[in-house]
Amino acid sequence: MRGVTLPTHEYARTAQTFVQTHASRRERALIDDVQHLTAATRAYTRVVLRLRAQAEKETSRSTAHSPSSRTRSRASSRAPSPTFSYSTHGHRPPTPINHGFKSPLFRLRRAPLLRCFVPSPDGDWLSDASVLECEAELKRAGVLHLMRVGDVVWDVAVGDEGNVGRLVWDGSYLIDLDYTYSAVGDLPRYLPTLAFSPSYFHRVVRTGPASSNPIVRIDLAPWGEEIAANLQLLQDRVRTETPQGTYHNVVRWVHRSSFVLRSRGAVRIAIPESNGLFVDPGWYGTVVVETEGTNESLADLQDRCGPGAFPPRVGGVRSSLGNDRDSKLVFRILREKSRPGEIWIRTVGPKERLN
Repeated sequence: MRGVTLPTHEYARTAQTFVQTHASRRERALIDDVQHLTAATRAYTRVVLRLRAQAEKETSRSTAHSPSSRTRSRASSRAPSPTFSYSTHGHRPPTPINHGFKSPLFRLRRAPLLRCFVPSPDGDWLSDASVLECEAELKRAGVLHLMRVGDVVWDVAVGDEGNVGRLVWDGSYLIDLDYTYSAVGDLPRYLPTLAFSPSYFHRVVRTGPASSNPIVRIDLAPWGEEIAANLQLLQDRVRTETPQGTYHNVVRWVHRSSFVLRSRGAVRIAIPESNGLFVDPGWYGTVVVETEGTNESLADLQDRCGPGAFPPRVGGVRSSLGNDRDSKLVFRILREKSRPGEIWIRTVGPKERLN
């Protein structure tokens, strides 16, 4: 299959030659190459979505035929959190079972990376016309009815640097990544993060060199009172690197709290203002929320939890978030601290914005 064996840089090279050559001077061989690459990406996308359907069917079939006594969760090999530990009764998410499905093109509980081939006259930045053409390519491939919210589509014609050419399907349209906090792009702000497992976009939407912790958007208001009740001011030791390449242990103060996400029997947790989406079971368990140990950071956390969760503030300390609702939703997942059943997130303030 040409879509699998051909190196991805060949797509970009052919597209660049096609765009830079005037229409009247394009050789027939070049036009044929573009048509072949377009057909190859359509076939590739169809295969990936077929693999997803196959993997999910095999998993559901294996689960249905497995005796419940054999379905056991394997304890994490990592040590329990010294500050927040969760009970094993009631809200530890089940450990995914490997049912034998393996493919280099698709992994269960990860976003599929679909492809299209749309040479862009504007370089690696896709114009509105190019995005519409990418949507048209998906329609020509006959896969629109198979796509789901959160599927990632990559226009391989623009290259493979960072997240160049990567778009996210929102259920109706392809939308661009958000570049507010990262030069390589993060998940779009309109995508309800809790609807996907914390690792769903790992290595599909890449993180930048400055931080390996991805941006997520979570509304803490439904759990504001629980966060207020669990709030602690703690000393934390972090290992930092100096410009000279040496490492030092630094002691800092942090405000840390937590809340619990768990379903009640078969009743799932609905995500407000998400058009009927629910919290993914990958988030079930304890969610640890961390921010700096300053009064200003505490005021920001209080604003994120909504009115009434905390007592009225005294002393004239004001939040830096203002009335911008989106700023109150922005966090980073701390991958080095997170584990199944315990996800750590850190607040992201206006100072981290790039624009």
